[in-house]
Amino acid sequence: MTATTTLATRLAEVRARIAQACERAGRDPAEVLLVGVSKTQPARAVRDAVAAGLLDLGENRAQDVLEQAAAASAAGLAPRWHFIGHLQRNKVREVLPVIHSLHSLDSLRLIEEIEQRWEARGDAGPLPCFLEVNIAGEEQKSGVEPADLPALLAAASKSPALLVEGLMTVAPQVSDPAQTRPVFRALRDLAAAHGLRGLSMGMTEDYPVAIEEGATLVRVGRAIFGERRT
Repeated sequence: MTATTTLATRLAEVRARIAQACERAGRDPAEVLLVGVSKTQPARAVRDAVAAGLLDLGENRAQDVLEQAAAASAAGLAPRWHFIGHLQRNKVREVLPVIHSLHSLDSLRLIEEIEQRWEARGDAGPLPCFLEVNIAGEEQKSGVEPADLPALLAAASKSPALLVEGLMTVAPQVSDPAQTRPVFRALRDLAAAHGLRGLSMGMTEDYPVAIEEGATLVRVGRAIFGERRT
C-alpha cells in the first residue's frame, strides 16, 4: 500500500466518522468542515492530502505554515490554510498573506496588530477568524476566559480587518473522549448567547463528540496524517 493510499484511506475513515457523528446528532455532514492538521508532516504529505480531496489544512506555527504554503504553491497547489495555534504579533505581517482564516484570536493587542498589518492581504478582504476561549480554564492553554469574551468580541466585530466566524476552544486531554462533552457544550452555549454560529472544536481524540455537540469545523491531524514527526 502506498503512502498516498494510506492517507486517502485514513481520510475516508475520518469522513465516515464525521458522517456517523452527524447522523447521531441529526445533522447534515455538509455542516462540518474538516481541516487536516499537517504540522510536522513533510510537504509530500500535504500534496497527498490535497490529491485525496482535502483542501483545508491547518498549522499552528508561523514558520510551518509559511514553509508548507510555499511548498504547496511551488507544486501548483492552493489549499486553504488555517492558522490554529497561538499567533505571535511579530509574525502577523508574514502570515496574513498566506492564511485563509485564524482560529486563535485571543487578545486586543493581536487585533490591533492585525489592523496595522492587514494591507498585507492585498484585496483578499477581512480575515475570517474564530475567537479562542479557554473554556476549561487550563493555565497552559491560550484563549480568553468566558467572562472576557464580550470585550474581545466587541473589538473584533468593529474591526474592518476581521470577519468573526465564531468561537474556538481546545479541550483537555482525557482518557475518555466523552469527558470533553461539557467543554464543547459550554462553548456552543457561549456562542449562541452571543449570536455566533461557528464552532471550531474537536481534534483527533474527540472530534466525533465535538460534532455531536455542534462543531462546525474540526481540526484533525494524526487520524489523517499518522503520528507526528519530530
